[in-house]
Amino acid sequence: MQTVQKNSAAIGLRERKRAETHARIQAEAIRLFLERGFETTTLDDIAEAADVSRRSLFHYFESKEEIVLSARADFPTIIAEAIGQRPAAESLLEMVENALVDTATRYGSTQTRALSRLIRDTPALSAGEQAKYEHVERALAKALADRKSLPEIDTACRVTAATAIGILKLAVEAWLAGNDSGPEKNFRAAFDTLRRIAG
Repeated sequence: MQTVQKNSAAIGLRERKRAETHARIQAEAIRLFLERGFETTTLDDIAEAADVSRRSLFHYFESKEEIVLSARADFPTIIAEAIGQRPAAESLLEMVENALVDTATRYGSTQTRALSRLIRDTPALSAGEQAKYEHVERALAKALADRKSLPEIDTACRVTAATAIGILKLAVEAWLAGNDSGPEKNFRAAFDTLRRIAG
């Protein structure tokens, strides 16, 4: 029994150290990308800043692109959780609007804005960002269907999710273009416009 506990403790320590190293590499890489630019920052620069060997770095990330995009990897889960916390009585449109506004508060920092601009302005990253939006749309449609106890392929949920992703893109573009009001206000304005058009 004691041996099992020791093994579990050792595994727990290894996983914690691995997670800490992963986070350190990611943080140092993003700092360098924002300071020096994506193209001019090398993997050797990142390894040195994170105090790991280049070989060790490849145990965590396969490329510079993966490092950047991994910083957003949890977004589909976050938006799905935000939908799950909305009152089931809300309309689909209200539910997705409020969930996006709730989520925006976690992504409104100065660093997030700078990173978003870096992704937008770097062709090697922007393609991966578009693929992320497709993943978010699927996760969003499923979360809406689950919250409303509807089939996963429900058309209303899928249309709402697709519309919400379009609004998400527009709101983020406005925010990155210099609108200092914050992404959540851009979401509200975009949804208000949608209601006026639909009405």
